[in-house]
Amino acid sequence: MKDTVIVFARVPRLGAVKRRLARDIGDRGAFRFYRATLWGLLRSLRRERRFRTVLAATPDRAALVLPWRITRIPQGQGGLGKRMHRACGRFPRGRVAIIGSDIPDARASDLIAAFRALRSAGAVFGPAIDGGFWLVGLGPRRPARPFAKARWSTAHALADTVANFPGRRIALLRTLRDVDSAADLRG
Repeated sequence: MKDTVIVFARVPRLGAVKRRLARDIGDRGAFRFYRATLWGLLRSLRRERRFRTVLAATPDRAALVLPWRITRIPQGQGGLGKRMHRACGRFPRGRVAIIGSDIPDARASDLIAAFRALRSAGAVFGPAIDGGFWLVGLGPRRPARPFAKARWSTAHALADTVANFPGRRIALLRTLRDVDSAADLRG
């Protein structure tokens, strides 16, 4: 079974993406940054043949025109943990990785490293500088609630999520910066 990468994203729309960043650089700047980062990530991932790439975009029914074909799945309703759990559940038998869409330095090689780590680990995380994570990878043997009780958008998100994997080996990838503000852009 082929490994699956799920890119979690918002449909790029002016005034609807990267709201905190937009307060610093304006709606157009935030939109341009987000769309360029998302397009760059998708372009990098779809070239890789060792895994399939799927886009989980919200809002579920929003129109999205891409310069290439890519499978799209809905995120559905609920908080981030519930939506990520649902997306992973669509691929129950194989290894799956979810990656955020606002990580300018993320590359296909990071996903290759994640799936390599899953050969011997129960989960793999790409830590973010702010205490969250930009990637999570899971093998086919997953906890019932891998994202339960995570305090999203806080410095505790990674630690809270790792706590849902007691007794399992956890692998960590390189630490990257997700971009939420102009300070993150300057990084």
